[in-house]
Amino acid sequence: GTIMGSRACVRMAAATWGSSFLYSVTHTANTFSIPLCQGNTVDQFFCEVPQILKLSCSDSYLREVGLLVVSCCLVFGCFIFIVLSYVQIFTAVLRIPSEQGRHKAFSMCLPHLAVVSLFASTGVFAYLKPPLPLLSSSGSDGVCSVRGGA
Repeated sequence: GTIMGSRACVRMAAATWGSSFLYSVTHTANTFSIPLCQGNTVDQFFCEVPQILKLSCSDSYLREVGLLVVSCCLVFGCFIFIVLSYVQIFTAVLRIPSEQGRHKAFSMCLPHLAVVSLFASTGVFAYLKPPLPLLSSSGSDGVCSVRGGA
């Protein structure tokens, strides 16, 4: 409570909800405006945008670029926010006078950092993987799809 008040928590929650809503509306509007000519069966567990774009019969280059720009801006903003948050957390932990207090704080922070890193790395693998035949199989896409939807 001394480092971050309830007002800051409300602002962060509102920013998260607002950006998530904007991102969802952007993808939903784009998805419903795409004409599908190759059927509507998606070969994955979840109905993800890249799979829907494969079913489109129109040129979707501008749509893909637009969604990519919005996604990159949102991801970059979240990444910067997470990094700045961890810098502030580690700075506050290093100011704890007792060794035992610092150890306890780090033992709580580091597993969370590991989970965030694991989540981010699977997202990078799912969306930025090279189009190699070995990595492009529907099985690896399904595994990545389950990670993203969980």
